[in-house]
Amino acid sequence: MKVLITGGAGFIGSHFAKRMLDAEDIEQVTVLDALTYAGHRTNLGRAFLSPKFEFVHGNICDVHLVNEVMRGHQAVVHFAAESHVDRSLKAAAQFVETNVHGTQNLVDAAVRHHIERFVHVSTDEVYGPLLNGEATEDFPLRPTVPYAASKAASDLVARSAWHTYGLPLMVTRSSNNFGPCQNPEKIIPLFVTRLLRGEKVTLHSRGQHVRNWLHVEDHCAGVELVLRRGEPGEIYNLGGGTDLTSKELTGLLLDISGADWDAVTYIQDRPSNDARYALDWSKACKQLGYQPVRDLGDGLRETAAWYRDNPDRWAPLTTSTVVPVPGPGAATLRTVQEPHHV
Repeated sequence: MKVLITGGAGFIGSHFAKRMLDAEDIEQVTVLDALTYAGHRTNLGRAFLSPKFEFVHGNICDVHLVNEVMRGHQAVVHFAAESHVDRSLKAAAQFVETNVHGTQNLVDAAVRHHIERFVHVSTDEVYGPLLNGEATEDFPLRPTVPYAASKAASDLVARSAWHTYGLPLMVTRSSNNFGPCQNPEKIIPLFVTRLLRGEKVTLHSRGQHVRNWLHVEDHCAGVELVLRRGEPGEIYNLGGGTDLTSKELTGLLLDISGADWDAVTYIQDRPSNDARYALDWSKACKQLGYQPVRDLGDGLRETAAWYRDNPDRWAPLTTSTVVPVPGPGAATLRTVQEPHHV
């Protein structure tokens, strides 16, 4: 099988691309990525050593390029997206352009080239906030911020290609991912890199917002299952990580970094900061055999260690002028007790 991966130089896409290259039955992996601020060739690392790998620098909004790159592939896994909530509050039009228009270009080309499997990767945020219970795949879409709205719209665009043209398309919706190589604007790498520099971290409101944290490798395993075994036209929630308030998460990162609560500053909440996301992922478990296996504590320690050991990968992406040099006074890593789920 020859697989086209959009956004494959980003955080999740790069992990998935390397996973596919390790599969014996995969003949070719092509990554299409615009290399915006969140996508970097270095994320793909060893992929460039594989004779099965091809990298194409380009934007999914480029109709001609998408059509040419799509040619000759049997499957598409679509990760490419603008994905940061705070950025979407200031530049919503860019999110609509990439997430909606870009997805339309991809499904149009996929129909034209008779793609056999198409996985559209989405997010739990399209369901909106849930104070109680969990969202199943048929739960109404109630996004509250521009990012989530653009992803919900892209889900509908993608699914319309299944209904209208019979494109063999599946949608996945995952909870929050974490792991090595994530852009330092996201909360876990943001807090870890600030603590490594001896700087303060900031918590919105009282730190009460609940998110489910899923290791990126568990998410990629779920996406691969959907690619191989998913039923066209179906949606699959990929959750099953650990539910934590942002304050509980911060406590774990403080412990891992050897810092204390004096390093935390509370700030005003951002607009429409959803109180809680929650997924029912039993469908993927029962139908596909999906089962996350990565331990939260081990995953956080591994992630923090990666940022400690690879400052050259993230320091240029931050606005701080402080150079993170491990040594006397730098944060150290130690074991923390696994928290209870909330």
